[in-house]
Amino acid sequence: MNTIQRPATRVGGAGHVAFAVTMIGLRILGLARGDFAPIWNGAPAGLPARAALVYACALVSLLSGLGLLWRRTAAASSGVLLASFMAWLLAFRLPLVSATPASSGTWWACGETALMVAAAWLLVAGLSPDGDGRRRGFATGEASVRIARTLYGLALLPFGVAHFTYLERTVSMVPAWLPWHLAWATLTGCAFIAAGVAVIAGVCARLAARLSALQMLLFTLLVWVPILAAGAGAADWDEAIDSWVLTAGAWVVADSYRGIPRLAAHRR
Repeated sequence: MNTIQRPATRVGGAGHVAFAVTMIGLRILGLARGDFAPIWNGAPAGLPARAALVYACALVSLLSGLGLLWRRTAAASSGVLLASFMAWLLAFRLPLVSATPASSGTWWACGETALMVAAAWLLVAGLSPDGDGRRRGFATGEASVRIARTLYGLALLPFGVAHFTYLERTVSMVPAWLPWHLAWATLTGCAFIAAGVAVIAGVCARLAARLSALQMLLFTLLVWVPILAAGAGAADWDEAIDSWVLTAGAWVVADSYRGIPRLAAHRR
């Protein structure tokens, strides 16, 4: 009896590919600079074996990124990324929030890692044997998918709040050719908060996830690309890379809503 051969690779969409390539790029960057790449930062300078951790994170990014592009290793690779980002969130991000709960900067950093946890988690669920997140088990069941999406929604809230706590900087980053800089800074901050609430509540969650991913992409293209083209410093490069990494993670989350009506009022 003839059988239909499955392709050698299994990708869940453009977001999956972008996320995988981004992880590979982070490894190259981490090794080139001999320090943590953006999104992996936050480890204390005096941390024992810090140098070893730098290379471990680079190796995780490389192998997981390559593994995500290959059907036989994609599920395991997404699991490694989930465990890595979850460990980073618990070890280096949440303690900072506990120490300085009034700082929007620490909440922002926590949101960044939480977004990556959510993206990796949804890849784990999407790459489970049934492919739709319905398999029962840790990180693969329907409840886990809802938790991952909720985590993404929570991650968006500090992004929006930071637009107001760092309003002067946000206004200064609006492209010069756009009018009403303060209005744009305010609008984008409110958009992140509204998208986060929509995803958490499950009201128009698919639309909110897609628009938030689009907003991050536009930030990368309209704000950071011109800054880099004008001759940016190391800090600007870090923020630009960070912006793209978050965009890739948000893209994965948005792709996880495929098949759900755009204006669905309930999570699935």
